[in-house]
Amino acid sequence: MQNRILIKNILWDFDGVIIDSSAIRDYGFREIFKEFDKALVEKLIEYHSINGGLSRFHKIRYFFNEILKKDINDDEVKAYADRFSLIMREELVKSKYLILDSVNFIKENYEKYNFHIVSGSEHDELNLLCQKLQINYYFHSINGSPTPKIELVKNLLMKENYNKSETILIGDSINDYEAAKESNISFYGYNNQQLKDISKRYIEKFDKNILLI
Repeated sequence: MQNRILIKNILWDFDGVIIDSSAIRDYGFREIFKEFDKALVEKLIEYHSINGGLSRFHKIRYFFNEILKKDINDDEVKAYADRFSLIMREELVKSKYLILDSVNFIKENYEKYNFHIVSGSEHDELNLLCQKLQINYYFHSINGSPTPKIELVKNLLMKENYNKSETILIGDSINDYEAAKESNISFYGYNNQQLKDISKRYIEKFDKNILLI
């Protein structure tokens, strides 16, 4: 019989795991870059869909540096990010975007585990959305960009002094997997069938025994 490790701490990605925001974020990028060639913007959308865990700050720079082959300064990045954030704050506060499978598990189990959010979404926007959606109560902390997710995870583990063998990260992107691997904690894939190829553990649907290793 396989030994079971008691999980005490769960780090959650936000987009694609707690909230179904992909279509809205696609729209946000198309809207802030609507003055550019549509074909080039679609290259960014493709990059965005593959790298869901990376921040908008990174993606804005990527669009200019790698796709447009242009320079962009910090103030310009912030201006685009602020426009993007305004669109998100107006739309994603609607509870219809919550993923009930995971959210119900969170509501039913937040007293059994130490829950934290580590997300590529902008930090202040993320905290506002969680507050408006009335889910902030379930998490010990809510952490977002521009700090990269790898650093968010490392900083959180250090601050809380969590035992890594008792800590997992649940995410839907390769960036989430890499953040967990970098900090040597277990990764559980969710809501992205492609993660089955790289993750030893994959959640098809949450139930009370899903987190037994």
